[in-house]
Amino acid sequence: MNSLKEFIDTYKDYPKKGIEFKDVLGIIQEPVIFKELILKMSSSQIIKNAEAIISIDARGFIFGSAISLQASKPMIVARKPGKLPGELVENNYTLEYGENTLSIQKKALHKYNSYAIVDDLLATGGTVNCVSKILEQNNKEVLGILVVVELSNLEGKLKLDFPVESSIIY
Repeated sequence: MNSLKEFIDTYKDYPKKGIEFKDVLGIIQEPVIFKELILKMSSSQIIKNAEAIISIDARGFIFGSAISLQASKPMIVARKPGKLPGELVENNYTLEYGENTLSIQKKALHKYNSYAIVDDLLATGGTVNCVSKILEQNNKEVLGILVVVELSNLEGKLKLDFPVESSIIY
């Protein structure tokens, strides 16, 4: 799917100097391309073997919900602080440009034991590691992560102990 790269814009020095932000939103503006990507990602063995999908705030929701619908799998969300009601399980993480926290509703994790994580981009691995730790602390299994874009020079993949499937690698 190398043609996907033409739908990704790069913004230098965003959100801070030294960062080259890869914007995947151009993909969803092209319904045929978006559908092709979702069909490909939905057919992953990681998705097929998982009981549920966890999508990461916020662009991960776009891809995760479409994959969830296509694969007929339930979707749970990992959100930034102050966005979810109820009893939460949380973890902090570091990005290449700051720190944050992700939360998952504790109740949402009760039904399922194995998960596929979906996000738009893998950089340093901090965000996905955060979700992985939440799942592991709740005795859940991470079967792998699917991302649209992987920034290989940041070596996030090397920090993960489960499979990574990337549609585009920079």
